Amino acid sequence: MPTHKILVIDDSKVIRMRVKDMLPVGNFEVIEAKDGLEGYNLIRSENPNLIMLDFLLPKMSGWEVYQEIQKQQHLRNIPLVLMSGRKEEVTDKLPEPFEYFSFVEKPFDQKQLVDAIREAMMKAKKQPQHFDSSDHKTTGVVNTDTVSMAAEIESLKTQIKKMDLEMEQLKKQVNQLINYIRQKVK
Repeated sequence: MPTHKILVIDDSKVIRMRVKDMLPVGNFEVIEAKDGLEGYNLIRSENPNLIMLDFLLPKMSGWEVYQEIQKQQHLRNIPLVLMSGRKEEVTDKLPEPFEYFSFVEKPFDQKQLVDAIREAMMKAKKQPQHFDSSDHKTTGVVNTDTVSMAAEIESLKTQIKKMDLEMEQLKKQVNQLINYIRQKVK
C-alpha cells in the first residue's frame, strides 16, 4: 500500500501522466488535479508529501494556489515543485533564487524532475518552523519521506566533500609548517 502521496496539479493530462511515469519506483500514490481549484482542495484534504504545481492553470492559477499555501504553516512545509513552460512567468511573481521551492521548466526529463524533487525536499526543510495556533496538523509527515531522506543523504555527501577539501588544505599547511621548522632547525 502506498505510503507517500504526490499531488500533480497540471491542466495537461500528458504532463500529469508523464510525471507519473518518470517518478522513481517506490511506494508512491500519485494524485492528479486538472485545475488549481481542484488541486488546492486536494492539498487540504489529502495532505500530500509533495506538490507538483503548474503555474498557469484554469479556475485558480498556480500563483493563487501558491499564495494560499503560504498562508498556512502546515501547507508551507510540504515540498513544492513549480512547473512552467515559461520561467519568466514565475520570476515575474517570485524572484530568484527560489528559497523554499524548486522550479522545473517544461519540457523536462526524468533527471531534471528527480533533481527538482530532491531540491524541493531540501528547501522545504529550510521553511521557518513557526507553529500557528490555527494549524491543527503536524509537520512531521514530510521528514519521514524516503525521497526526503535521499535528499538529506545528498546534502550530507556534499558536506563530507567540503570537509575532505578542508582537511586536504589543512594537511598541506601542516606539511608547510613542518618543512619550515626543519629548515630553521638545520
